[in-house]
Amino acid sequence: MEMNPSSRYSYDPVLRWDPEVEDYFNKAYGPDHFARISKALTRPSSYSCIRVNTVKTTSDAVIEKLTKLLDEPEDGLKLVQSDGSSPISKCQIPGLEYVVFFNGSGPHRIEYGSGLENPPKEVLVSRKCAEAVLRGAQVYVPGVLACTAHVEIGDAVAVCVAMEQPGDEGDWSVNMTRGTTLQGLPTDPFYCERSGLYIGMGTAMLSRAGMFRVPHGVAVDLSNRVFRLPSFHNVLEGEIFLQNLPSIVAAHALDPQKGERILDMCAAPGGKTTAIAILMNDEGEIVAADRSHNKVLDVQRLSAEMGLTCITTCKLDALKSVCLPNTLSDSTTSVDGDSSGSMTSHSELSSNEGMVPDPSRKSEAEKSCEGNASTKQPNGGDNVSHSEIRKSKGRLKNGRGRTQSQGGRAGKSQGFPPNSFDRVLLDAPCSALGLRPRLFAGLETVISLRNHGRYQRKMFDQAVQLVRVGGVLVYSTCTINPSENEAVVRYALDKYKFLSLAPQHPSIGGPGLVGRCEFPDGYEWLKPGEEEMVQKFDPSSELDTIGFFIAKFSVGPKD
Repeated sequence: MEMNPSSRYSYDPVLRWDPEVEDYFNKAYGPDHFARISKALTRPSSYSCIRVNTVKTTSDAVIEKLTKLLDEPEDGLKLVQSDGSSPISKCQIPGLEYVVFFNGSGPHRIEYGSGLENPPKEVLVSRKCAEAVLRGAQVYVPGVLACTAHVEIGDAVAVCVAMEQPGDEGDWSVNMTRGTTLQGLPTDPFYCERSGLYIGMGTAMLSRAGMFRVPHGVAVDLSNRVFRLPSFHNVLEGEIFLQNLPSIVAAHALDPQKGERILDMCAAPGGKTTAIAILMNDEGEIVAADRSHNKVLDVQRLSAEMGLTCITTCKLDALKSVCLPNTLSDSTTSVDGDSSGSMTSHSELSSNEGMVPDPSRKSEAEKSCEGNASTKQPNGGDNVSHSEIRKSKGRLKNGRGRTQSQGGRAGKSQGFPPNSFDRVLLDAPCSALGLRPRLFAGLETVISLRNHGRYQRKMFDQAVQLVRVGGVLVYSTCTINPSENEAVVRYALDKYKFLSLAPQHPSIGGPGLVGRCEFPDGYEWLKPGEEEMVQKFDPSSELDTIGFFIAKFSVGPKD
């Protein structure tokens, strides 16, 4: 059967779901609404959202600098507006005037210049590479999977996507060896599956041999894209941060105040943490926790880059956030990445106000953490365990690992006492089914979605204990799954009678879902009257954001 070249060389992906998951979402949202959501997820937002670091600069100053970069086509940002107007604008939502929008454009129809008789040379990239390219990135070498024979530097090439395909045992994979040669013929691997998955035309920066020989670098300069969004890589570092609008709103929902003590339970990579710090004008204490050592270091680096001093970090599993009896838990590490691993308390962090900290004054938590990190025995000896000896021999033999090479140290915390914080943000790990652009969703099953909800309820059980009476708890996710959103809110309100939904400002998202759907999560959704108290960001709405959910709770007197 012949295929129309215009339909083949186009971008019209269909998001593939597990059949049971698709049926669940069809029942939850309605088939027409869910079809719109699925289509929106395959496309990036039409604009980039930039959060300005008001501790260092202003939105007006950033707009001026970005505008100047538009006039530097060689090294700056490329102008994406076709009508001659500036693509840069200040957010008009009250309270978010420090947010700047940079408008993109698309989808554009690309002329690939060839029919089936004389197909263009092609570069086939991985799905994750394609999703990054749709957001404005270049085509880098690690993302290239296959290429037409005889591609040379300077050749015009069409870039298309290799998608996961179903296997015989119900699994999904890209069954292709990296370096495969494409002929542009129906006998090519995934020839039919690539139809409608072309994301642009560009210029080969490496030959075919070079693409599979060198470890890194730009493989294709994609100058003619289906979606045109600027890359902000290395642009105004420390002054701006690229962040989705709902994530910024989540920080505002927490409503942090100067001088308060705040916990960000799952802080990496630090976007919301630094947003909270800026809203507090860098005055107070924010404890940023994450279970991954290297992710904690990422938070430290971002905080230092933005010049924020009120953030302390610690390595901590969110499921173990509440400390056990007789354990000291407030062990955190300063954001400066000091390889000495010295612990910095909140009082020391305020030393930039003219006070010189006394190094002899350390909290019990700091002493406890330093003691745990030491290899010395309680009796004052220098004996070390056999495991430490083996680790030391390994370091001498193999050299420094990633953690030591990056510098910095993440203090490990044993948790915090109940009622330790004025406010807690639980931006919970989730199925991430609201992130876009997304070209594949087949890995999530009904069982995995149910397990996500269970995991989040356990984390919520920890979070609610750490907020003091009169405090605030904000729960957020980046998924469209009601089992991880409305069902968790229902669980929280039914189990903890001292919690109540609180108004959010700004309130720009849509309402939550009321009722329930036949899904084995064991919990209903919201009751009538509660749907307007949460914010549900729909990727198919006019706001054109990622899928996101925010619920804000006020903490009343506890039993």
